[in-house]
Amino acid sequence: MIIGVPKEIKNNEFRVAMTPAGVREFVTQGHTVLVEKGAGVGSSFEDGEYAGAGARLVDTADEVFAGADMIVKVKEPQPVEIERLRDGQILFTYLHLAPDAEQTRGLIGSGVVAIAYETVELPNHSLPLLAPMSEVAGRMATQVGAEYLLKPMGGRGMLMGGVPGVPPANVVILGAGVVGMNSAYVAVGMGANTTVLDVNLDRLRYLDELWGNRMNTVYSLRHNIEKAVYEADLVIGAVLLAGARAPWLVTRGMLPNMKRGSVVVDVSVDQGGCIETTHPTTHSDPTYVIDGVLHYGVANMPGAVPNTSTLALTNATLLYGLAIADKGWKQAVKDDAALAKGVNVLDGKITYKPVADAHGMEYTPLDSLLA
Repeated sequence: MIIGVPKEIKNNEFRVAMTPAGVREFVTQGHTVLVEKGAGVGSSFEDGEYAGAGARLVDTADEVFAGADMIVKVKEPQPVEIERLRDGQILFTYLHLAPDAEQTRGLIGSGVVAIAYETVELPNHSLPLLAPMSEVAGRMATQVGAEYLLKPMGGRGMLMGGVPGVPPANVVILGAGVVGMNSAYVAVGMGANTTVLDVNLDRLRYLDELWGNRMNTVYSLRHNIEKAVYEADLVIGAVLLAGARAPWLVTRGMLPNMKRGSVVVDVSVDQGGCIETTHPTTHSDPTYVIDGVLHYGVANMPGAVPNTSTLALTNATLLYGLAIADKGWKQAVKDDAALAKGVNVLDGKITYKPVADAHGMEYTPLDSLLA
């Protein structure tokens, strides 16, 4: 199979879908890898490293899309990239289609086989291809929040851990999944007064076993959310419903009761956000203020640490990508139920129900198309 690795073109997106080491694995298996020149520079991987791993370097994205059987990316295809996709081509990347009707319609019209990293799901309901970026984004969320709590950045002018005689910042994390746990890991390490809310008591018990009285775990009821958010200096949105829009846990009506200069970092923004007033922003223009509350809604947070992120992403996606290349996508998804859940669009039809439901579009079970 011919695999294509184009340079990412989303605003301030410096990651690349595959490291030179990953390329070498595909080439060793007998596949051809087309890499757009400069694709890895933002992640500190030079063209020479890709060439040394056996990649064929090409000058333009057009050549990558035209020559590849499977396109592997990091972020969802931008409109100009959707125009380059063709019928039957495989697209393997993060898609986040539930809040993005325009992209969904574009992929339907392209005839592409769209396999989303974020909906590949193991029997235990874990998301192996989302997890590494969730780990990165979770840890970044606390660091970013600490930065924006500084007065010159628009925040309340607080030090996360306080100092002797002065209390630390109150950090509230909505969600105890991978993002939430990693956010909490950094917040506790910085000495913040950390509270995590979730509806999954087993997750809360697990966090309690890890950190005991160094962290507060609270069941996620409306009353408890309001109480925590109103006392918070930093709120981190870490809610995830696999492949579906995130629910609003913090509404517009709650903002006037929050502290002036408090900060919200909504990591859920890729899936629509769990804070009603959050909308996607970019690394070049990351924040805005509503009712005195500073909002950070960058939708590709791990893109700011591309070397770490690219290494972590390749570690997770490599075996799945190799399975698709070695077997062809049909046999690969028949052999692996987890990978099958990653197929979001096929033959111009939506094959992942939460995406169809989010847009009020028709859902077609994948099995019916495979048959």
